[in-house]
Amino acid sequence: MDLKELYKEIILDHGKNPRNKTKSINFNRDAKGHNPLCGDKVHVYLNLDDSMKIIDISFEGEGCAISMASASIMTEITKGKDLNLIKNIISEFLKMIKEGSNLRINSLSEDQNTTLMSLSGVKQYPMRVKCATMAWHTVLSALESKEKIKTN
Repeated sequence: MDLKELYKEIILDHGKNPRNKTKSINFNRDAKGHNPLCGDKVHVYLNLDDSMKIIDISFEGEGCAISMASASIMTEITKGKDLNLIKNIISEFLKMIKEGSNLRINSLSEDQNTTLMSLSGVKQYPMRVKCATMAWHTVLSALESKEKIKTN
């Protein structure tokens, strides 16, 4: 299987079977994101410990396969990570999506890097970039204790 097929398979799997897609009962931070261009919506729930490490993360939402797959991937990648690492991951992810740069985050496993890279092809479809980045902006908003965010 070539990389394009692997990436397609990862996105389809996360889109059809999103991980952590549930309203968390036990959360101390949350944020809502909305893409008014296509109607995608996401509500992210975080449970942080005193050191700002994500103990638990989940989301509710509706939208296209790209936005739901990206939200699912985001929950798997950020769970168990601390604030500084999450900010680094988000920064590198957004750079990859917007600029098409290669992604290799040393603190992530090879599988996690491959999973993140599965969304790299979105750059070729500018209208889909916001679909892929909305959940990531929303989790950053929750970490920074901001209210609802919009991707304009």
